[in-house]
Amino acid sequence: MPSTSLTRRTFLALSATLPWALKSVAASSSIPVGLELYSVREELKKDPEGTVRAVAQMGYQAVEFYAPYFEWTDAQAKQMRKLMDDLGIHCYSTHNDEDFFSGKNFDRARDLNLILGSKYVVQAWSDPKPDLEEWKSLAEKLNTIAEKLESSGLKVGYHNHDAEWRLVNGQRPMDIIAKNTKLSVMLQLDVGTCLEGGADPVAWIRANPGRIRSIHCKDWSRDPAKGYKVLFGEGIADWKGIFEAAENGGGVEYYLVEQEGSRFPELETARKCLQAFRATHGGR
Repeated sequence: MPSTSLTRRTFLALSATLPWALKSVAASSSIPVGLELYSVREELKKDPEGTVRAVAQMGYQAVEFYAPYFEWTDAQAKQMRKLMDDLGIHCYSTHNDEDFFSGKNFDRARDLNLILGSKYVVQAWSDPKPDLEEWKSLAEKLNTIAEKLESSGLKVGYHNHDAEWRLVNGQRPMDIIAKNTKLSVMLQLDVGTCLEGGADPVAWIRANPGRIRSIHCKDWSRDPAKGYKVLFGEGIADWKGIFEAAENGGGVEYYLVEQEGSRFPELETARKCLQAFRATHGGR
């Protein structure tokens, strides 16, 4: 009968690794999941505070506001911040049009994000560009924004669409952006548009360690009749592989469910996606 006794050396070795193992499990389970509020855009138009409250009650731990927040007064932004504080949820980032980063708009975007408690001011999109030099110019602008935001404690991010993955003169624009931006610039990965653009989200995360600090968890189907209308987990995304890469080198700080529409009403869609997210991620 084999012995089950441990030598002192083996026991000490196992004891030393246990806290790290527990820390890894805790880190995985503590990564918050939020909702990109474009997912509930019609509800948000009708009742911003009621919608945020409903999202929090579902169990989402964060929200990401998109372009319409820029029209808020300071008073409206402060009231929304108070509501989030009362609900115990956060706004880690906002989505912004490209022109929010220029002229007087820059100061306004910065100030609103400070009120909301954001960490990242994310450029939500950029027009497709037929020349690689134009993509390099975009990267330089992101670096400039990063420098301008540094004194306020905010960071800039860039959110991909499918155009960034399609070859321009033999190169992917997303690679140009990653190569030519500071490490402090967050590369916010949109899984669905990455897949539509023909790229591999897992490979991208592994190729850019520490920079994928937030992920838009949006699925995608090759069936053109469904596309982005599938719920989380109903498309082709390898979510377990994505979570594994994101939490083991990718640098993810928070996840954001995003939905462009589905066969269900907006709030029900958000609830179903959160349930599916937890069922998939919870086993890690």
